Amino acid sequence: MIQFLLNQTLRTEHTLDPNLTVLNYLREHLHKPGTKEGCASGDCGACTVVVGELHTDAQGLERLRYRSLNSCLTFVSALHGKQLISVEDLKHQGQLHSVQQAMVDCHGSQCGFCTPGFVMSLFALQKNSTGQPDGHQAHEALAGNLCRCTGYRPILAAAEQACSGQQQDQFDTGQSATIALLKTITPTQTGELNSGDKRCLLPMTISDLAALYESQPQARLLAGGTDLALEVTQFHRPLPVMIYVGNVAEMKLVEHFADRLEIGAAVSLTDAYNTLSAEYPDFGELLQRFASLQIRNQGTLGGNIGNASPIGDSPPLLIALGAKLVLRKGQTLRTLAIEDYFIDYRVTARQEGEFIEKIIIPRADPRHAFRAYKISKRLDDDISAVCAAFNLQVDNGVVTGARVAFGGMAAIAKRAAACEAALLGADWNSASIERACTALATDFTPLSDFRASKEYRLLSAQNLLRKYFIELQTPHLETRVTAYV
Repeated sequence: MIQFLLNQTLRTEHTLDPNLTVLNYLREHLHKPGTKEGCASGDCGACTVVVGELHTDAQGLERLRYRSLNSCLTFVSALHGKQLISVEDLKHQGQLHSVQQAMVDCHGSQCGFCTPGFVMSLFALQKNSTGQPDGHQAHEALAGNLCRCTGYRPILAAAEQACSGQQQDQFDTGQSATIALLKTITPTQTGELNSGDKRCLLPMTISDLAALYESQPQARLLAGGTDLALEVTQFHRPLPVMIYVGNVAEMKLVEHFADRLEIGAAVSLTDAYNTLSAEYPDFGELLQRFASLQIRNQGTLGGNIGNASPIGDSPPLLIALGAKLVLRKGQTLRTLAIEDYFIDYRVTARQEGEFIEKIIIPRADPRHAFRAYKISKRLDDDISAVCAAFNLQVDNGVVTGARVAFGGMAAIAKRAAACEAALLGADWNSASIERACTALATDFTPLSDFRASKEYRLLSAQNLLRKYFIELQTPHLETRVTAYV
């Protein structure tokens, strides 16, 4: 069974279909139609809900943390031990919530189909704002919500109004009661949601997860579900057995050591952001262009690696940084360079019953110049046509270390071996860069698709290397990851 709060109401579910999304649970089981289905793929934000969960802050205080999610990509098992808030829960004692009132006052709604999603994103923004948000925060909070009627100016005005001098609402005044209720349903042992023909197991410890997966290697591992859920919502393929890893505390740790960072595979991209952006600013900037905030709140660093997509944004960067993976099968651990994890299109070195436990990333070395670039059709919420990462060391005008990796150029994210060989030992000048650009043509034979032609991809990869060289020569010209097709 799973237990969670629907606003302030305790729900206990025993036999729900584990393939049921939160969106369909709200609409079809609870008859709450305010949450809309627009795309069923996490692109439009019409289905946005907010999930609250217990969180201990930097001062050691226990509080509620609210995050926006795409309910179309969230399976109901992910609600275990949490609080679900939908748009119907905002109105209180006959009064609109301040974010709803702001949308009315600022004329932020026309046809109204997308409005509930915007309202929930604004609600999460308000809950996570300590004062009036700047334009960047508002744009980030709303980048995953699309509107085809109003244009975004009045919605941004609503964000400004809702977060300026906000007053306490029913969620603030009831926070202590909510925390107390959540404590009574905090999971303590492996749970299961079983509909008879489908099941989802919910382990609490890394040992339990390892034992379950070793005994049932046919199961699909579920973390954020932002990719896996598409098999159900887009391809209509049932998932008979899943193992949800989102409650495994050991896999949600971010640890700092003198020589490395260790990030659990179930750490969300949102939670990984502060650590990675502080260590590698370009990594942070790329993460801000990784889909929408709703997706980053759910999607995990381990999942982005594990699905082995050739256009996943994090693998090229991690390869260029020399990251390693810790893989676990039962009680057996092994460490593998991330570049050796990818074998072929969606084929990895992972053994049956083995999973990624954590990612090890070297600490930044001031002798190395790391940069990352993403080329896509849109700035926000779009997939890479080409993603490039460069990590070079130059001593006394000579390249003494080179790691160059690309995504979108082959069936897997991989290093550009010939390019690296052309750079190593060469003088750091434009002539060497041109030789390395020529070598890139032997490293990759990209495909043409609707995102870009093969010729465009190769030329873009070469131009990004030239861009990297120019930026290191003239740092004030840096634009980092904001390139477009």
